[in-house]
Amino acid sequence: MTSDVGERVSVPASEDRYIEFKSRLLTSVHLRTERRQQLVAQMKSRLMEGNGVAVYVLGVDDDGEVSGLSEVELEESLAVINSLAAECGAKVRKVERFSTERGHMAKVVIERVADSPRNHLTVGIAGHVNHGKSTLIACLVTGERDDGTKWLYMDTLPHEISRNLSADLHFTVLGFRGGKPLFLKAPRDRQEKSRVVREAEKVVSIVDTVGHEPWLRTTIRGLLGQELDYGLLVVAADDGPTHISREHLGIMFGSGLPVIVCITKVDKVGGRRLEEVRDEVSRLIKRVGRVPYPLRDRSDVDVVVDKVNPVVPIVEVSSATRQGFDLLYDLLAILPPRPKKLNGPFLMYVDRVYNVEGAGTVVSGTILQGRLRSGDSLLLGPDNKGGFTEVRARSIEVHHSKVEEASAGQLVGIAIRGVPHNTVRRGMVLSDSEVRLRAVRRFDGEFLVLNHPTRVATGYEPIFHCHTIAQSVKTLVHNEDFVAPGEQGTATFSFKYRPEFVREGDVFVLREGRVKGIGRITRVLDDS
Repeated sequence: MTSDVGERVSVPASEDRYIEFKSRLLTSVHLRTERRQQLVAQMKSRLMEGNGVAVYVLGVDDDGEVSGLSEVELEESLAVINSLAAECGAKVRKVERFSTERGHMAKVVIERVADSPRNHLTVGIAGHVNHGKSTLIACLVTGERDDGTKWLYMDTLPHEISRNLSADLHFTVLGFRGGKPLFLKAPRDRQEKSRVVREAEKVVSIVDTVGHEPWLRTTIRGLLGQELDYGLLVVAADDGPTHISREHLGIMFGSGLPVIVCITKVDKVGGRRLEEVRDEVSRLIKRVGRVPYPLRDRSDVDVVVDKVNPVVPIVEVSSATRQGFDLLYDLLAILPPRPKKLNGPFLMYVDRVYNVEGAGTVVSGTILQGRLRSGDSLLLGPDNKGGFTEVRARSIEVHHSKVEEASAGQLVGIAIRGVPHNTVRRGMVLSDSEVRLRAVRRFDGEFLVLNHPTRVATGYEPIFHCHTIAQSVKTLVHNEDFVAPGEQGTATFSFKYRPEFVREGDVFVLREGRVKGIGRITRVLDDS
């Protein structure tokens, strides 16, 4: 927005769609029923065109000529703007006041704010490459059949598209209202995701992980770092369970995650082959003491919905024909979220860091515990020396929808003030000051060796994964010379490069190429 000596205001063409000039707004005129309805419709249109943001310039005529306002008129106009914004599900975020020779002006920034969804769960999708994870998710959230291109709705990096495989985590959302799914009309459109969050009574955040073995660390980050409610393993009927399927299933079971299995591509095989795959999947589930339960109709969904953990529902689907999708919707619509620590102090592990124009440093992740309100003061760290920095949460988004408050279990983006983005890294925590923050270099843990060509002994240096932390650790095995595959052991682990924030009870994975072990932290130690 520019001003010529306070006499005329113009805006760039790119901003013209969501900036509105108003000479004055009077309660006696503009809040009358018919005129109010017109202004509300106009503001909603501006918010939609501005992707949830609208800018009103008060004290300026429609043609850009500065008319000016008295102080009383300006305050009354601001009160009208606040009233209209509330009716649009928005709030006034910023008011800039100016004085000119003709009177006062104001630039008012309005942002749409959704109610944070109370009924919310997060589901992580895993499985072997080309078993149909991204296609399943794309068809699930759009309500469409697969035509061979639906996976493009999820894979967005250029090298992912050129190679036809996922190489990073991708996120999307499925909403339910009245038990029925709310579909995304344009699955990559931020406004569409925001619309689903606003309209849904229940929100399912979906994390699409990576099936290609070289990116196993990314899959572990998706399964451990997103604080999932449920894990969903995808197994293609024409391929059956593979070593990657078993590895992903082992991570889910080892971390205590309730699991659902989807057998995909059932349209590509006959009944005999489908039965073989179903039996093989069931044997894998029984081997760890869980109960496989194939879903045939809605009555089966009602039977298992409150038993998912000892019971593993198995759904047979085809993205090409949409066979089995209604059962999957029925299950997701009524699955309860896992218990969350809503009343504790806020804590979130940082998963991604962005430098966003106009917002500055933005971090994303899943809230582990507590609640966060826009404007709250937080601590961020640890840095390489174990220190924590005070920051402020400027704004919060849930799937690109602005919210005033977010709580445990929700995937959020948080714009923070107080640190440059290049000093923030994955694995840091954002926390309320009430959390006892202590970065440590050493901890004790108990672990089970799942897969190793020889044995785990003192001096072993795997990659340690916990929440979104990924760092090499040195191992000091207790009491035994070594721990063989299939055996349990205890050890002291030391971070190799920098201290991290971990707590007793945290689940971790040890990886060296493939997953070697899974365990739990039993005690954090002083660095002395």
